[in-house]
Amino acid sequence: MSTEPIVEEAAGLCVNEHGGAIGMPQLCGDWIPNQVFWLLVTLVVIYFVLSKIALPRIAAVLADRKGTITNDLAAAEELKQKAVAAEKAYNDALANARTEAGKIVAAAKAEIQKDLDAATTKADAEIAAKAAESEKTIAGIRDGAAAAVAEVARDVAAELVGALGGGADAKTVTAAVTARLKG
Repeated sequence: MSTEPIVEEAAGLCVNEHGGAIGMPQLCGDWIPNQVFWLLVTLVVIYFVLSKIALPRIAAVLADRKGTITNDLAAAEELKQKAVAAEKAYNDALANARTEAGKIVAAAKAEIQKDLDAATTKADAEIAAKAAESEKTIAGIRDGAAAAVAEVARDVAAELVGALGGGADAKTVTAAVTARLKG
């Protein structure tokens, strides 16, 4: 029984006679210095664990991420510059292609116009030749028709004079028909 008084002295007023805590043990005034000591020990251990192990690993991860992000941003900027340069080259090539197309179109138009002018000149010459030939043919037909009309008129005039009871010789009828045809 000699141990019972020592337990009572160590526990103080915070423990009942059966060894159970009276109230909340954290609020027992006799135990507060012991709790503060272990709190400080725990905080020091946590501080050393965090500062020597966890925080350096976290800092390394953050530095690695920052480096990756910086590299990615630099690569993105470089790609953006390349895209701008490619777009400029594309626009320049497109402008050059349009200029070349304009030159080709102008050359084609000039060649077509030259061919058209040559064909028009040839067609005009053919039309003029055919028109002259047609005028000759028409003049021949007109002369033939005038001669035929004059002959028919002489024959008709001679027949009419004979039918009306008159007498006319061929020379007189021809002179009268010729004078009448002239106007």
